[in-house]
Amino acid sequence: MMILKQIPLLGALLLISVFSFSQTSIEGLWKTIDDETGRIKSVVEITEREGQFYGTIVELFRLPEEDQNPICDLCEDDRKDIPALGMEIVRNMVLSDGETQEWEDGTICDPKKGSIYDCEMWFEDGDTDVLKVRGYIWFIFRTQDWLRVKD
Repeated sequence: MMILKQIPLLGALLLISVFSFSQTSIEGLWKTIDDETGRIKSVVEITEREGQFYGTIVELFRLPEEDQNPICDLCEDDRKDIPALGMEIVRNMVLSDGETQEWEDGTICDPKKGSIYDCEMWFEDGDTDVLKVRGYIWFIFRTQDWLRVKD
């Protein structure tokens, strides 16, 4: 009799765990790939705060002739004149309500140009190790592949 009472509880726990595993988060470390050169540019750490996702540059990969710790002198908001390393470039991303895993309604900053773009992110074809990151203004956009950093 005791076993029969526990079956609904076990079923509910199983259902919750299956649902949890099917929802993959964007939290973690991501290598950003330059869509023009194909080079790894940085590592961005995405974290969640109060239901929104934010991304901070935690590592830069610069060529020897490049400034090793560039400053965002072209930024026009609170990021003006601060180093790219440690800069929060992704802000206010939220998981969409749809059936697909897509994050939207946030912004992304290009520290090199100082430009801030509307942003959306998603996984394509079930591949949760490649994050598609699109920055756009009106109908003009660029999409990059960010690669999950694995331990």
